[in-house]
Amino acid sequence: MSDNKIQTSDFLQSVKSRNPHQPEFHQAIEEVIYDLAPLVNDTARYRKANLLERLTEPDRIVSFRITWVDDSGRVRVNRGYRVQFNSAIGPYKGGIRFHPTVNESILKFLAFEQTFKNALTGLPMGGGKGGADFDPRGCSDTEIMRFCQAFMLELYRHIQPDIDVPAGDINVGSREIGYLFGMYKKITNQFEGVLTGKGLSYGGSKLRVEATGYGLVTFVQRILDHHSQELDGKTIAISGAGNVATHAAEKALTLGAKVLTLSDSSGTIFDEDGIDQEKLDWIKAHKAKADTSLSAYVDEFGGKWQPDENPWQVPCDIALPCATQNELDDKDAKYLVKNGCQLIAEGANMPVTMAGKKVIDEAGILFAPAKAANAGGVAMSGLEITQNRTRRAWTRDSLDKELEAIMHRIHDDCLEHGRDKDRVNYAKGANIAGFIKVADAMLAQGII
Repeated sequence: MSDNKIQTSDFLQSVKSRNPHQPEFHQAIEEVIYDLAPLVNDTARYRKANLLERLTEPDRIVSFRITWVDDSGRVRVNRGYRVQFNSAIGPYKGGIRFHPTVNESILKFLAFEQTFKNALTGLPMGGGKGGADFDPRGCSDTEIMRFCQAFMLELYRHIQPDIDVPAGDINVGSREIGYLFGMYKKITNQFEGVLTGKGLSYGGSKLRVEATGYGLVTFVQRILDHHSQELDGKTIAISGAGNVATHAAEKALTLGAKVLTLSDSSGTIFDEDGIDQEKLDWIKAHKAKADTSLSAYVDEFGGKWQPDENPWQVPCDIALPCATQNELDDKDAKYLVKNGCQLIAEGANMPVTMAGKKVIDEAGILFAPAKAANAGGVAMSGLEITQNRTRRAWTRDSLDKELEAIMHRIHDDCLEHGRDKDRVNYAKGANIAGFIKVADAMLAQGII
């Protein structure tokens, strides 16, 4: 196979045969293969080294039992994972997710995407992801602490600052990172930067919470600059109401945009007057409460509550899906096209389905893929690693400048590899730019 040119359909079938019942992972591979196969077929050194097949097989997957005791004294059992996908350019780096849907397929897709995303930042970080099928909803603070400690009892064997540096993800925020770090320190008797997203009092980085959302809007601004437009005056529809969504909204407001929507699992806020900073602060505080719907927003500020609907039927200039994977399908994409949307940028990981991307591409709408557009979070994590290594804390202003420089550099790399006649294919550019960085490092290190 290494001497023959890659046939995309055969390659995809091979991936599916080796990884049965893993639809999210299959989708992640399919989203890059059509861009990468021509490059590999035209590059003898990549083809001879069989790099595509090697790059779609994780270095290792660790699966383990987590046993803990809830407040009623009942012994509970969950399953934990760490997918260490590729370390060609640095230690594995990627978040930990606690959610009932966590399984091997989702974590492999996330770790594969993370490999490209981390490469695009230009920082020395490989790709990984982990988590557990633990549902924290309804759990007390003490139960969450016990679970985090039980999780780290196994995870600590597989992580170190020069091996694997996890971070937070869905349902793993500063509280959970604190509990995980405390247990790691207790077990190893070492205070070291083995986790990012830590609190400021013990080695965390300013701007980490905001970085993904801020970076997303910075990337959007760079796209608009390149196309002789500006964000000021643009209308934006955003899904989600977590860190990425709310901080994307916050950054957009500072640049003069009007944010029309935010959403949660129960429905969407649509505010024609715009969600300003006061309203956004209320949303952040409201969502910090357990199991609360955003429907109460209209009682406070007016606007319209759209139960069980997403934001994509709202006319807007820019759409930022920031909730979860596969939340925007072909039907949603058709609404955005019909309503004149000019740009779609992924704030969540793989939030647009393959069918949705096809509609977007055929309509010629600018599209920024997650591996480029939401890389700000992991970029800030990489900067936290540097601060931990040097035992220094950088100022918020200096970190903001670093974040902006990284997002601009990612945009320019996508531009270099994504020029397609009279338009820019940012997804293709991101796939190729990320692949080249990882592939060249793998080649330099031999057949291992």
